[in-house]
Amino acid sequence: MSSVAVRHLDGDRFAIDVGRHTLTVDQPIEDGGEDTAPTPTELFIASLATCVAHYARRYLTRHDLPVEGLGVTASFDMGKSPSRVSDVQLRVTVSDAVPAERRAALLAVASHCTVHNSLTHPPSVQVLID
Repeated sequence: MSSVAVRHLDGDRFAIDVGRHTLTVDQPIEDGGEDTAPTPTELFIASLATCVAHYARRYLTRHDLPVEGLGVTASFDMGKSPSRVSDVQLRVTVSDAVPAERRAALLAVASHCTVHNSLTHPPSVQVLID
């Protein structure tokens, strides 16, 4: 099983050790943090958006289509009870040189990235105390 380690730094800041990389999360000032880094929820949305972008790039490359201008914009709403991300909209931007007849297949591939699949077929999650 793969793993990620999270360490408390100070206040609402945490370091996330992912392989050889370290990321940081924080909370906005209005929520008691120092706004020095994205929130965990923003990283969650960023993870989904970058996974979609990765799958889109792979599709474009595999079919010798241009990757210039490829991007993904994510918008999301928060739900109140329980606190969660309630809606996400992902908009994939591609070059005008990508033919219209390839866009449906591109959308199908990008819509089935690993993170999106994990949301539509949720994993079992256990929170344990050591």
